[in-house]
Amino acid sequence: MFPCQRYLAQPISRRELLSQSAQGFGAVALSTMLAQSGSAFASSGNSSSLAARTTHLPAKAKSVIFLYMDGGPSQVDTFDPKPTLDKYDGRPPHEVIGKLEPTQFANIGKILKSPWKFRQYGESGIPISDLFPHIGTCADDLAVVRSVVAPFSEHTFANYFLHTGTGVQGRPSHGAWVSYGLGSECDDLPAFVILNGGLIPPGGVDCFGSGFLPAAFQGSVFTSGEAPVANIRPSEKTRELQAAKLALMKRLDQNRLQQLGHVDAIESAISNYELAAKMQLAVPALMDMQDESKSTQDAYGLSDDFPNTRIYGRLCLVARRLVERGVRFIELTCPAGNGDRWDQHGNLVDGHTKNARSVDKPIAALIQDLKQRGLLDETLIVWCGEFGRTPFAQGGDGRDHNPFGFTIWMAGGGIKGGTIHGATDEFGYKAVENKVEVHDLHATMLHLLGVDHTRQTFRFGGRDMRLTDIHGHVLHEILNS
Repeated sequence: MFPCQRYLAQPISRRELLSQSAQGFGAVALSTMLAQSGSAFASSGNSSSLAARTTHLPAKAKSVIFLYMDGGPSQVDTFDPKPTLDKYDGRPPHEVIGKLEPTQFANIGKILKSPWKFRQYGESGIPISDLFPHIGTCADDLAVVRSVVAPFSEHTFANYFLHTGTGVQGRPSHGAWVSYGLGSECDDLPAFVILNGGLIPPGGVDCFGSGFLPAAFQGSVFTSGEAPVANIRPSEKTRELQAAKLALMKRLDQNRLQQLGHVDAIESAISNYELAAKMQLAVPALMDMQDESKSTQDAYGLSDDFPNTRIYGRLCLVARRLVERGVRFIELTCPAGNGDRWDQHGNLVDGHTKNARSVDKPIAALIQDLKQRGLLDETLIVWCGEFGRTPFAQGGDGRDHNPFGFTIWMAGGGIKGGTIHGATDEFGYKAVENKVEVHDLHATMLHLLGVDHTRQTFRFGGRDMRLTDIHGHVLHEILNS
């Protein structure tokens, strides 16, 4: 299967045609030459192009907003209520639950009921914790998936797996795969943008990298301030002087390419330089909120008393503005200072309360704003951490990592709102109904974008690689028909 099968009706170059049709020793010779660049598709000359692609399937969504909840929110304190924990609160878990899996720190305390009450919201009656009163008002737009499992219980490997489908460093991020498969509908901003609230995930920026894909598809990290990208303002005194410098750089780069032929690193660098020049005009306009009404800014929390609500609110508002401009994949990271991410090994109430307060109002405003503007139907929103937390205490007032059954939710972009899918056991410890793998999440995201995850491949190391590897099933149960 060849990487160009990601298209339905995309013109191919002579070299691509030869790579698919050549037989015998000719094919062997050609593949040997192409191996120097890492993949057959990468040799085509348009491998780094961000031009919009034709999809395999009719697309429900055009963009993804990935709300990454760094550290692992507790499912039993957010979207998966477990009254059984109230009944057995304070009891040794070995006596009640039975066999326990090893935990990250092997510090197992007593069964710990949720400190928060749950209320049913909307016509669907989805129960949501008092941590999220604003998101609760959007319950009928959410598909809550309570049965997600992951193979890693340590942050770094779990983050690589969540972002790339593989628990090792150096693989392409889901955002890179999306921009590789679909290109971009925006020519003056990156196709894959990370809006950094202050916390880069454990695993670092490799969570947002392009791996073996062309470098043009890697994520671009924006900070939360008014100047989110370094050197965004030109240093030259006049536009004419800058234009002359850029023209000279382009001529030199093209001359070098003519000497060397196709070299992905050079082509991607040229593409990135050209995009950077366009961004010097586009980014200041993107970050200028003067055209947003005060009521809109207040809804997102930009005037909130809590500083981290203001930070995350601005990110959510910028995310909406990026969607309006045609950016394909936007990931938001969490603000710092809330008690070590969502990673509450202690001080559960303080940490989860602060983290929820940071994101609750802005996320609800994002959903409602997109909906009001007619953009929610074509924007897929994913709320997700790398794993969940145990239903028993770590020490006395925290919870350890739990990859055996946790909750995510999705909204917009072809999702059937007001839906609950899957279930954990009565303690919220392990998934017992309709288990969902991270590969299934990726397959579903790609499906809604019009991409068949089994056909979107890239030749690397002698294999046709995919985001979902050899796994992944689309979660049709949570999709609109």
